[in-house]
Amino acid sequence: MGAPEKLAASNTSSMQRVKVYRLNDDGKWDDQGTGHVTIDYFERSEDLSLFVIDEEDNETLLVHRICSDDIYRKQEDTIISWRDVEYSSELALSFQETTGCSYIWDNICNVQRNLHFSTIRNETYHGTNNELRELPAVELSTLPKILKVVVDSSVTDQLCVTELILHEQNFFPKLMDLFRVCEDLENKEGLHMIYKIVKGIILLNSPQIFEKIFGDDLIMDIIGCLEYDLETPHVNHRNILKEHVVFKEAIPIKDNLTLSKIHQTYRIGYLKDAVLPRVLDEATIASLNSMIHSNNGMVVTLLKDDPTFIKELFAKLKSPTTSPDSKRNSVFFLQEFCSLIKSLQMVQQLRLFRDLVNEDLYGVITNILQSDDKKLVLTGTDILMFSVNQDPAMLRSYVSRKEGVPLLGLLVKGMLTDFGNDMHCQFLEIIRSLLDSFSSAGQREAIVEIFYERHLDQLINVITSSCKNINRNHGSQTSAKPEILLNICDLLCFCVLHHPYRIKCNFLLNGVLDKVLYLTRRREKYLVVAAVRFIRTLISHNDEHLASYIAKNNVFRPIIDAFVSNGNRYNLLNSAVLELFEHIRKENLKILLKYLVETFWDRLVKFDSLPSIQSLKVRYDQTQKEEDSRRRVEERVLEKEEEDYFNKDSDEEDSASASTPRTTQIRAKPVSSSGTDASSPSLRVGGGLVDYEDDDDDEDYKPPPKKESEKLEEDEKSLEFRLKRKLMAAKEDPNLVKKHRLVGKNPKSKESLFATLCSTLSHAALPSKKPTSSTPAIDETTGHEKNGVVSPSENSNHTSKIPEEKGVTGT
Repeated sequence: MGAPEKLAASNTSSMQRVKVYRLNDDGKWDDQGTGHVTIDYFERSEDLSLFVIDEEDNETLLVHRICSDDIYRKQEDTIISWRDVEYSSELALSFQETTGCSYIWDNICNVQRNLHFSTIRNETYHGTNNELRELPAVELSTLPKILKVVVDSSVTDQLCVTELILHEQNFFPKLMDLFRVCEDLENKEGLHMIYKIVKGIILLNSPQIFEKIFGDDLIMDIIGCLEYDLETPHVNHRNILKEHVVFKEAIPIKDNLTLSKIHQTYRIGYLKDAVLPRVLDEATIASLNSMIHSNNGMVVTLLKDDPTFIKELFAKLKSPTTSPDSKRNSVFFLQEFCSLIKSLQMVQQLRLFRDLVNEDLYGVITNILQSDDKKLVLTGTDILMFSVNQDPAMLRSYVSRKEGVPLLGLLVKGMLTDFGNDMHCQFLEIIRSLLDSFSSAGQREAIVEIFYERHLDQLINVITSSCKNINRNHGSQTSAKPEILLNICDLLCFCVLHHPYRIKCNFLLNGVLDKVLYLTRRREKYLVVAAVRFIRTLISHNDEHLASYIAKNNVFRPIIDAFVSNGNRYNLLNSAVLELFEHIRKENLKILLKYLVETFWDRLVKFDSLPSIQSLKVRYDQTQKEEDSRRRVEERVLEKEEEDYFNKDSDEEDSASASTPRTTQIRAKPVSSSGTDASSPSLRVGGGLVDYEDDDDDEDYKPPPKKESEKLEEDEKSLEFRLKRKLMAAKEDPNLVKKHRLVGKNPKSKESLFATLCSTLSHAALPSKKPTSSTPAIDETTGHEKNGVVSPSENSNHTSKIPEEKGVTGT
């Protein structure tokens, strides 16, 4: 049969759909059209060729005879190119599917290899190995010759045998007829010989032969031949495939090609895993796996191209009238369908999953996770995991909406459920994907808010109930499985790393730290290590507020208890705690360092032979010395600032007092014989008083001059007032408050300091030179005024009298 007829019959899938390109003289690729490609014999010829038939009008776009001298190149998994001698140009096929490209490429390589060794055979063995030019007739008497040709041939001869078997169209039908005769006659010797022939043909590892023997018409007889290995017990594999293997259709598949590929894929897998697991070599297993992968891609492509199949499947899954058994089969089919999607290219995988999401895939999974059937719940989780691996943003978008909120709760519930021997971590992985900090901000915030408000307490309560009331003596406990507790702890560590700002809001306020450390009460050492790992992750943020909380609430006590109880055993717990200490030392977390040493050193000292414990204490001592030195320096600086501060006040008073005679005192002016100023009818005392209108009537009143003791008393009161004013100002200035606190540390008493300051300011108020007095002194002997200036020593020995005349009083 010619190539066009074969293509029209078999190549209806997109897996071998290609575009044909030709390189023009300008160095650009011209599109020659789109069609389906196959490899077949050219009409009236034994040469294998590439045929591309147009997908619209079935016209031949390309016919290329495969030659052993041509150089073919495979590019980017979907392009095969070569130089065609007949057209004298470069040609290329661009495949829609990776599997189709791989399939055609393998066939081209096999054809070239056969052509190459056929040439060697013709040149080397022509006339000497005539038995290889054709196969012996398939008869009972010729079975030994056929076995010798198939099994005992060299590598070159094996390629020739492959070619001869492919050219002999009736070889396999005749061999299977002979097998049935031997089986009817119970001819054990003939059956065992046929077993060896079929096994040898399979080990030739030819994709073309696999296409023949794994077809619907031969596959069951081929498996029957492989049952008669005299070295192993007889197993009726045909009976297993016919009676015990049941093909269930969740949705009836109407396409015969799809059904054929599904059955063929299963049988190849069964042959590989059950019939010949000890016989097949690695190369043959790889070829069989490649064939299974290619079939899977073809099945998925055919199903997705069916416009009604997907819709019927989801309608059945969502219908409330669907029976439990039918719904169960539909869920299992959906799981298998999603796993087969991985056979497609990445772009097509993503497109197909989006089509499933548009059919309400997540709503269906939400209903599945609410089932009481644990196996069905795990199946739904597998389907959800396929979606997360393809595009987690689709799942986040769904959960962040109102209709998706229940799904997150079901995932948390599944994470806390005991599934027996089927325990796995897929619930944890999906929740991590939803809470990932690298996701879109809007979606992430909504999901994180829901998780912390509704489900964090649920996880913590499981830890509390599983660890709080453990009977350590007998080890009896009714609690969650250790694997569940470990998953919870891993999820909390993940939250600490990705949501650091949520720690203070949820972890500290609700006492999460203490509750997680209940895990240190468990017998399972890996759970104790998980609790230590949680604290280690927590302090990695170097948050002082968090460190203060840990120190204040003695959070490390359970960890130290577990470490001391572990003793000198060198295990994972010992290493985890020592690494925690090392981190505190290296990062110089002073609050935690001080807390550890000052609180637990009496218990840790017996482990001081360990370098980590030694270095922890050394680091603490260094920190204490540094703090003491810094404190002394700060005190000296503050005392110096205090001294400078008060010296500055004294200097200001000195300068104020020194400037008083020049600005405030009134010099003595010429007076009349009556004692009044000749230039002014009324003069103010001191020159610093305010002139009031009510004083006009008392302008003749002149106050008596003040004595020296009165002036000193006023100066002291003025100083006291200024000090009080500075103290009031210090209440508003923190630096002044600090200075006054340090004043209290000075060994001098407040009274002595005040007296010293008063004395200093009083002397500073006196003029540096001897002051002159404008008050005339009376000589005691003569009773007349002295014409000179009275010195302080003279005033100290004589009593000054106040003149009765009006005048200016001088100081």
